[in-house]
Amino acid sequence: MNAIQRLGRDALDRVGGIGASGIMLARSAIGVPSLSGFGLFTHQMYRVGVLSLLIILVSGLFIGLVLGLQGFTILSKYGSAQALGTMVSLTLVRELGPVITALLFAGRAGSALTAEIGLMKATEQLASMEMIGVDPLRRIVAPRFWAGVISLPMLAIIFSAVGIIGGKMVGVNWLGVDEGSFWNSMQNNVNFSDDILNGVIKSIVFGVVCTWIAVYQGYAAKPTSEGISTATTNTVVYSSLCVLGLDFILTAVMFGGLS
Repeated sequence: MNAIQRLGRDALDRVGGIGASGIMLARSAIGVPSLSGFGLFTHQMYRVGVLSLLIILVSGLFIGLVLGLQGFTILSKYGSAQALGTMVSLTLVRELGPVITALLFAGRAGSALTAEIGLMKATEQLASMEMIGVDPLRRIVAPRFWAGVISLPMLAIIFSAVGIIGGKMVGVNWLGVDEGSFWNSMQNNVNFSDDILNGVIKSIVFGVVCTWIAVYQGYAAKPTSEGISTATTNTVVYSSLCVLGLDFILTAVMFGGLS
């Protein structure tokens, strides 16, 4: 009976956590930054987006370099090296751009958001706001939530653009692929609505999920050093699993003929 009680208690806790996170998501989404809170929003855009730019640029460049090298090696075996631009651009725009950006975002910005909000809870800053009549969800959570939702698609676009440049550097400047063929094949085969727009939609979904998990884990963290550490770890793990799972579902709907 004790085992059954523990199982039921854990199940109720999980359901309660999902409900609480859903309420937080709704309240954070409603709390769109106003003119009075625009300064808080821009500050979080800087911390969440701009400070993540360096790792996005470096990672995108090296991913593009690797794609250019591997793509040329494979395509040259079949006499299709001129299609390198198509392969690099579609791989980045459809898949690697949104997915890797989301994973890097979860590891860098998501963990920081969780730790920051968790520390505010541990030092009773959130409770103090409630006592003086300030809604911590609107003041603390909402600016960070919207900053993450807006920043991640922009970072994904930058990642894909830098990756394409990296692929061009390897394929054209190093391995000798004709530059005109590289850009022409990419322009002829990359469709805005089918490829670029779907990639942006993916990154928006990932932005909502990763930021939602990050702010909820921080807000619901136990006010101890161990609780904040556990919440930060959960943010990275849960965000990564959700991104990879949602990527398969979205890819199946967008490109797998299930739409």
